[in-house]
Amino acid sequence: MRLRFSVPLLAGIALASSLHAQEASKIKGVVELFTSQGCASCPPADAAFRKLIRQGDVVALAYHVDYWNYLGWNDTMASKDNTARQYAYARTMGRSGVYTPQAIVNGRAHMNGADLDAINVKLNDFQSHGEGLIVPVNAVTKGDELEIKIGAGEGRANVVVVYFDKEQMVAPKGGENTGQQIAYMHAVSDVETVGMWDGKAMSLALPSSVLDKAGRRGLAVLLQSSTPSGDPAAIIGATVLTIGSDG
Repeated sequence: MRLRFSVPLLAGIALASSLHAQEASKIKGVVELFTSQGCASCPPADAAFRKLIRQGDVVALAYHVDYWNYLGWNDTMASKDNTARQYAYARTMGRSGVYTPQAIVNGRAHMNGADLDAINVKLNDFQSHGEGLIVPVNAVTKGDELEIKIGAGEGRANVVVVYFDKEQMVAPKGGENTGQQIAYMHAVSDVETVGMWDGKAMSLALPSSVLDKAGRRGLAVLLQSSTPSGDPAAIIGATVLTIGSDG
């Protein structure tokens, strides 16, 4: 199955040659960190998240939420969409509320985002019990397109593209982290569903506007199931492309 999207081509194809794909066979899972520049307990999680990225075997995405802005500092990377995604996960997991720093592992479990050891234990546990990334997902540039290839499997899932910044340094001038200078990695700027997978092998050709939107940053491709109400659930396949190397 091959889907094509009639989005106008934009300038910036040269960017494609500088996008580096993480080797799919080495990716053991997806970790989504919900964090905030205004949360006093988040800097240790942000530091652990950097270490997670350096491991090189995880698709790591940071979603900055906006509900701590009332403390005196408006998170420069936060969005209502990121907050909505976290609340959607809470519904999926039968929780009544959310917290930061929260790590969601493979869309299946949550834990303290600062506990790197627990995150890796959970990733390994999921992988050994068939709840890891069981469907191959690959993304490569081909001419003026980004081609996503997804293998065969069971069930149905959304094909989701997540755009993120590689790294930004921020010095909050208000709130609980006033005076600190913090490095934020892989902060999500946008999420969009680009297709549906029904268990059969498929290929999607996305236009150069996708690469242009990635800008100096990067993108991840998630194969993610959803609940009957449409909330995000288990992630069964993923890959990530970044510009340059993460450090």
